[in-house]
Amino acid sequence: MTRLMIAGGAAAVAALLSSCTTMSKDQCLAGAWGEKGYADGASGYPMTRLDDHAKACAKYQVAPNPAAYGSAREDGLRTYCTFERGWAEGRAGNTYYGVCRPEEEQAFLPAYQDGRRLHEVEDAFEAAQGALRSAEARIDNREDKLEAKQNELRGEGLTDEQRDRIRDRIQEVRGEIRDARRNARDARDSLDQAEWDVRRVRRELSGRYPV
Repeated sequence: MTRLMIAGGAAAVAALLSSCTTMSKDQCLAGAWGEKGYADGASGYPMTRLDDHAKACAKYQVAPNPAAYGSAREDGLRTYCTFERGWAEGRAGNTYYGVCRPEEEQAFLPAYQDGRRLHEVEDAFEAAQGALRSAEARIDNREDKLEAKQNELRGEGLTDEQRDRIRDRIQEVRGEIRDARRNARDARDSLDQAEWDVRRVRRELSGRYPV
């Protein structure tokens, strides 16, 4: 099931990658397909990456060399499909395209999954920090607006209608402050939970990885 989920995500990312130009004109004309294949293998790209290169080079009337590319890519994959690289790729939140052989996945995949676990809880922690900062900034902003409106209400020469509008706005701003404070409380709770999750995952992984 896990491999299916990774493969599904990989297909979506591969579709996105195919929409980008993967090789420049100079690279296409140089025709260093072995060099490109090794680099792609070392980066964990699937063989379908060659199709993207072929599309990029077609506009320059350059066709790829699949044999040279594929052979070099296999060499590159040997540097990718390792325990250490699995951890690093997962830790960085990179996509795994299911490119490693079954015997290599025995080391690569568990490390990748553990790295992704830590990456995801740390992402959640950072998101909670951002949400709290945003809520606190909104509180400060609305409190400044409230003070400005209260000062405006104390001004001279206002009509009753103008004072009523200012009072209505004061009530609106007070409501916005209450909402922002509620958001800040929720964000603090989420931050506490996320911090606990990060500590828990790091503790679980500390004996196997450099966390």
